[in-house]
Amino acid sequence: MVILLSNLRPAKGSRHRKKRLGCGEGSGHGGSGSTRGMKGQRARSGEGKNPGFEGGQMPLVRVIPKRGFSNEKFRNYFQEVSLTAIIKKVPKNIEEITPEILKKYNLIKDIDKKIKIISGNIKLDRKLKIYANKVTKSVEETVQKLGGEIIFLDKKVHKN
Repeated sequence: MVILLSNLRPAKGSRHRKKRLGCGEGSGHGGSGSTRGMKGQRARSGEGKNPGFEGGQMPLVRVIPKRGFSNEKFRNYFQEVSLTAIIKKVPKNIEEITPEILKKYNLIKDIDKKIKIISGNIKLDRKLKIYANKVTKSVEETVQKLGGEIIFLDKKVHKN
């Protein structure tokens, strides 16, 4: 037999009717039991325990002492863009590198997040005006050497 899209069928016994619970005694899944057994927590609607529940035993997350400090919520996240990527992707006629331009050429994911320009191993051949939250010293020197300018978007973030 030739296999065609028109004669494809699931293997025999691999598909069966869905259990329709609580549809009367005649269905075989009705009444108080309805495949959940008799009384108890697991027979009730909305049954379930939280993932850390240990049967009444004190959960491990409450037993282990909480110590230390995490700086994670105070950390500054930056979208890093290399100068090399800017030179390669952005056309030469564009001199102002704004977050919108970086987004347009898929160099950053989000305009609202902070941007850091990092150096690359390429020679800068044009004057640029870069808008960013942070730049490396080598990028700053390279851009200013050619008469370019760096404008910092956020005053709260330091240059280094």
